[in-house]
Amino acid sequence: MKILVIRFSSIGDIVLTTPVIRCLKRKFPDARIDFLVKSQYRQLISSNPNIDHIIEFQGNISSLIRLLRKENYHFIIDLHKNIRSTLIRFLLLKPWVTFSKLNFRKWLMVSFKINLLPQKHLVQRYFEAVKQIGVENDFLACDFYFDQDPEMIVNQLLSDKITGEYYVIVLSGTYFTKRLPVEKISGIVSLLELPVILLGGKNEEEMASQLKSAHENKVIDFCGKTDIQQSAAIIRKAKAVLSGDTGMMHIAAALGKKVISVWGNTIPEFGMFPYYGGENPWELRQNIFEVKGLSCRPCSKLGKNTCPKKHFRCMNDLDTTEMAITMKNLN
Repeated sequence: MKILVIRFSSIGDIVLTTPVIRCLKRKFPDARIDFLVKSQYRQLISSNPNIDHIIEFQGNISSLIRLLRKENYHFIIDLHKNIRSTLIRFLLLKPWVTFSKLNFRKWLMVSFKINLLPQKHLVQRYFEAVKQIGVENDFLACDFYFDQDPEMIVNQLLSDKITGEYYVIVLSGTYFTKRLPVEKISGIVSLLELPVILLGGKNEEEMASQLKSAHENKVIDFCGKTDIQQSAAIIRKAKAVLSGDTGMMHIAAALGKKVISVWGNTIPEFGMFPYYGGENPWELRQNIFEVKGLSCRPCSKLGKNTCPKKHFRCMNDLDTTEMAITMKNLN
């Protein structure tokens, strides 16, 4: 049997497919399981032992369809469910399953603040898709596998910078409204006793530079300097991780780290809070920081480049002192 799993992007969504992949392999141990993903996210699953073959999508749908037709899959599991993945399902003419994205219910919540969202994590909705082929949830956390020894990665990156414990603060966020303002982060750093490593991409380099200038002897800046696996190795050794609603938050949870998750314009009710397994992940939510009661929140299911109301209260009203205390108390 040959099974194709589709999830093109992004970091968090791909990490959250790993419990399904693990249980799929357990159900069909002799099956070949292929994973279709965008090339830039290959590192997330490159060493996953439950995946037999990775197919990288590089933008050319015609050549991709020709390749997939040659493989002659028996079954397709679509865990992306967009126009492209639907087209692939249609053109391959194979049995398939997919999941509910709850787009209409999310629209009601964003547009009218009518909450009809189920109290379910995205992982649970993924499992609802594969239940009809006999794949059952093992209620364990997500997986993240390294291509090389993570201890060696950390030693190479940090040997001349830090030797003891440290915190990680993830600055990255696809949208402005998912990022904690630099002034807030600076306040948190000033209250922490251990060094702080900053992680993010090129877009966060200016933000990191400001924090480095304000806390030169406490902050270590790796924004724009590490790939996914290097960032994950740094997270793996952290005492605790503070992150917005972003992919590194899910990697941290997969690695079993204590995560302080910060929510701006998006809400945990969309089902993307840190996942640690369990029969009812909703009851296991912890260390979530958000400003409840704002009539404008959520203003989007994904994020925005500016605050539509100009006040950005969903982030500016957060209690950063409480965040710092929470980080220091986590073991």
